[in-house]
Amino acid sequence: MEYELRNVSEPELFRDVFSYDRVPVVDLSGEIIPPAPPKEFWITDTTFRDGQQARPPYTVEQIVEIFKFLHRVSGDRGLVRQTEFFLYGDKDREAVEKCRALGFEFPEITAWIRAVKKDFELVKRMEIKETGILTSCSDYHIFLKLKKNRRQALDGYKDVVETALENGVVPRCHLEDATRADIFGFVIPMINELMELSDGKVKIRLCDTMGYGLPYPGSTLPRGVPALLDAVLKNTEVKSEQLEWHGHNDFHKVTVNAVTAWLHGCCAANGTIFGFGERTGNPPLEGLVFEWMGLTGIHEGIDTTAITDAAEYFTKEIGCVIPPNFPFVGADFNTTRAGIHADGLTKNEEIYNIFDTGKWLKRPCKVAVTNNSGLAGIAYWIHTHFGEKALGIRKDHVGLVKIKEWIDEQYANGRITSISDEEMRLLLRDSLPELFE
Repeated sequence: MEYELRNVSEPELFRDVFSYDRVPVVDLSGEIIPPAPPKEFWITDTTFRDGQQARPPYTVEQIVEIFKFLHRVSGDRGLVRQTEFFLYGDKDREAVEKCRALGFEFPEITAWIRAVKKDFELVKRMEIKETGILTSCSDYHIFLKLKKNRRQALDGYKDVVETALENGVVPRCHLEDATRADIFGFVIPMINELMELSDGKVKIRLCDTMGYGLPYPGSTLPRGVPALLDAVLKNTEVKSEQLEWHGHNDFHKVTVNAVTAWLHGCCAANGTIFGFGERTGNPPLEGLVFEWMGLTGIHEGIDTTAITDAAEYFTKEIGCVIPPNFPFVGADFNTTRAGIHADGLTKNEEIYNIFDTGKWLKRPCKVAVTNNSGLAGIAYWIHTHFGEKALGIRKDHVGLVKIKEWIDEQYANGRITSISDEEMRLLLRDSLPELFE
């Protein structure tokens, strides 16, 4: 509580860590902070805000359908607690109205604005109860982008926050670039002044804007996620339920950093469907869902099959390309091409499947037939596509041997692609016609 804002004349850019001409330094010399997760934690969504900054904007109709998927995933538990919208265009505001008309409790509709009063007028006009406010906190942004000093920046933020409070709107301050900020010289004093101004009503979103955050034990400030959460919770009046983590995937740590924030006292982890977001994206919401299930042990009251339905909608209706190996939603995420793996799947699918993907995602594990599949892989393909009709077919069946010989010949002649489902069905009509009776 004793920390006061240091209104420095020159920006603190932490050149010993962020030299720019070298990869940022990982310092593990700090205190080992044990996990202390809150009793309850949840997911928030930024698909319609950050998620639209990396792709063509969604239509109003698409936003409404995606909002329905978020509601299904959220279930009656409110797992996906909130989602945020832009309000700047007519289309944005129409989408808010149509989603609001659905009458869903979850996810709650919130807004996002810059820290300027004219933006707040949009929130007031739309009668939205909570809004995110961009409150950049690193000297990279304060000095180099805003061309202000720390006191000027914070006073400007407080002006907009005060306007929100006067109108009965909960301000959610987005501390942009927190993992490059002076934590004790600006971030902690900033939070304390905001809390005092709001009588403790403000929310704080810690933004790992450039993906610099580190989940490792002993990782130091400003990059260490455990250290950052520890500093905020010990030196401000902010409670866990007022804290939210927002990360980016520049260093492939976006999901583990969000989960680390949960484990160190942050109630809300912010994500987007399939991780779409600025540059490398945000935590994939579907990944956070399964992490939450694993951490809590709770599987009831949410609908994870909505994740698969959303992936099909994005692919077929929006024309989005999801990498085939993308976890949980890629076309081949639970597909094996190795013959020895297929043999294991034939005996017991638990050997090579992460969990019952058929139950939780409507996606039974499958094999892709290649020159590496062997008789076991061909047999497993048949069993997964024909079910009970294929029960008596073993991998030494003469029809399977014939198919394998054809496949081997294909690859001997230079083929490099897998055998398609359509080709497999044509081969089976010739070699195992009983399957089609």
